[in-house]
Amino acid sequence: MNAHEIDYRILGSEMQYVEIELDPGESVVAEAGSMMMMDQNIHMETVFGDGSSDNKGFMGKLLGAGKRLLTGESLFMTVFTNQSSYGKETVNFASPYPGKIIPMDLQDLGGKLICQKDSFLCAAKGVSVGIAFQRKLGAGFFGGEGFIMQKLEGDGLAFVHAGGSICERELRPGEVLRVDTGCLVAMTQDVDYDIEMVKGVKTALFGGEGLFFATLRGPGRVWIQSLPFSRLADRMASASRAGGRKEEGSILGGLGNLLDGDGR
Repeated sequence: MNAHEIDYRILGSEMQYVEIELDPGESVVAEAGSMMMMDQNIHMETVFGDGSSDNKGFMGKLLGAGKRLLTGESLFMTVFTNQSSYGKETVNFASPYPGKIIPMDLQDLGGKLICQKDSFLCAAKGVSVGIAFQRKLGAGFFGGEGFIMQKLEGDGLAFVHAGGSICERELRPGEVLRVDTGCLVAMTQDVDYDIEMVKGVKTALFGGEGLFFATLRGPGRVWIQSLPFSRLADRMASASRAGGRKEEGSILGGLGNLLDGDGR
């Protein structure tokens, strides 16, 4: 294996975190700001690019950083290394919002995984974090959250975070699954992926599900989340704007606020 062989355990229920156990000299790479706690002999270093290898040279690291910039991530990642010479040390990474952490063994997934650009949490050092452009124009112009996706390559463990509950589906050859673009978490490299427009003017304009959805065609495995962060943020913003009785479920809504003398 090229990637470091790490041990782990996932703790918690609604707000999970992953505890990575490192042997002396082993490392794990993570997104900046995801670390929760670490033992005293863990050394933390910020690196330029995706941190997958120290032997890429300047241009290789610059290319890796540029790929991360296209996905909206930081140019830098953080590498955590066990510098102890006598025992195991642990470092913990927390999920950014309620949901589940999914361990992905890239060696069992054909060496490559395509995932949403903000779902990657951490991985064994040696796993490359790049970008995956979709081949079809429909996905390119209309994909929204699904246009530029992250590509995890290697033979080690990677950890992906998803919101709410997780549905894992094994698609048979030719089997089609239509998914809200924000609900797609990850898929294996053999899944054919495109964007399809919602049929019908009324459905598209007033259905509340957006104008486009992702079409996934098997064979392959896909992971779907029930609560994308974008949907959670929209609901919270809507509730904060509504205020008063409306957010408490009152059938009077704004009229109730007026009767209370709270109309603004």
